[in-house]
Amino acid sequence: MGLLKLLKSQFLCHLLICYVFLVSGIIINLLQIGTSPLWLVSKQLARRINIRLGYCISSQMVAALDWWSGTECTLYTDPKTSPLYGKENAIVVLNHSYDIDFLCGWAFCDRFRVLGSSKVLAKHELSYVPVIGWMWYFLEIVFCKRKWEEDRRTVAQSLQNLRDYPENYWFLLFCEGTRFTPKKHQISMQVAESKGLPKLKYHLLPRTKGFWVTVQNLRGTAAAVYDSTLNFRNNEVPTLLGVLNGKKYHADLYVRRIPLESVPEDEAECSSWLHKLYQEKDSFQQHYAQTERFPGPAVSSPRRPWPLINWLFWACLLLYPLGLLLAQLTTSGSMLAISVAVALCSAVSLGVRWMIGQTEIDRGSNYGINIQPSLKWTT
Repeated sequence: MGLLKLLKSQFLCHLLICYVFLVSGIIINLLQIGTSPLWLVSKQLARRINIRLGYCISSQMVAALDWWSGTECTLYTDPKTSPLYGKENAIVVLNHSYDIDFLCGWAFCDRFRVLGSSKVLAKHELSYVPVIGWMWYFLEIVFCKRKWEEDRRTVAQSLQNLRDYPENYWFLLFCEGTRFTPKKHQISMQVAESKGLPKLKYHLLPRTKGFWVTVQNLRGTAAAVYDSTLNFRNNEVPTLLGVLNGKKYHADLYVRRIPLESVPEDEAECSSWLHKLYQEKDSFQQHYAQTERFPGPAVSSPRRPWPLINWLFWACLLLYPLGLLLAQLTTSGSMLAISVAVALCSAVSLGVRWMIGQTEIDRGSNYGINIQPSLKWTT
């Protein structure tokens, strides 16, 4: 195991993993673009194809978490409601505290077979980013500019487009709008005090407008809200770079199924309902801090082999020709060819490091700190 751990920490392994992810992602993006004419003939067939193409990308990141890192995730939930997971459309409300909470959300989706069709509310700029952004575009991910006056119409329309989606999906929402940091928490609690709202210890104030718009437009389509609260044992601070280094984390996820009809339709009442939900989430985190577990029973949700199988397929497909190319470059003796190869590897490495850096909390957005109040999706 010591040798395997050492191997996982090697830069060359990271480079090969990232090479497979980026090159396969570009290939899949091109295949997704190739489905464009099909949308005019059969939208539902095009959607089903893109669900599976999207899975080929997102499941590689889940494979890194589940199989490369070996991270374990314990699910705490009601055994009576867990059989419904993956068999209905749902709005998943996640806390936003860690670099890899989005990845844990994807792993949760994969365990219940909705990873390929899962949706998120993402920044509009991401739609221009190759691999993930382009994949999301063809999966009809809902993009927003975080400017309410512009988003209220476009987001509602995007959500309405999902009403006839051919397969079950989960819509993942980070209602806090940005990752938790002490600075953001301090500012958020100042807002809570000014508005007469109860203060939270482990969360930022939720952005209620985005939640209300989502609920209103998915009524009759989504069956429930899955209130999901994530934490890590032993005060672990997981990072995407840690996952890439093969570091094993231990995640605990507490999920409550709340029927969507119990969420008020009135905007003000819905806002109050969401604030109460986050007060409850705060109490769950307090319980976890005291007992190192969430309330309720743990339910088995084993990792699936398909993310690993998918990654092995792309690795076999792409690493063999890469090996032949590198062998030819080495035997050619051409310093120019070798220099070009080294430069390309360095560029891939820098690009991947930059992408990983964007997931780190201290590199997160300043949303909620320096945006004018009139432009926020405020409470």
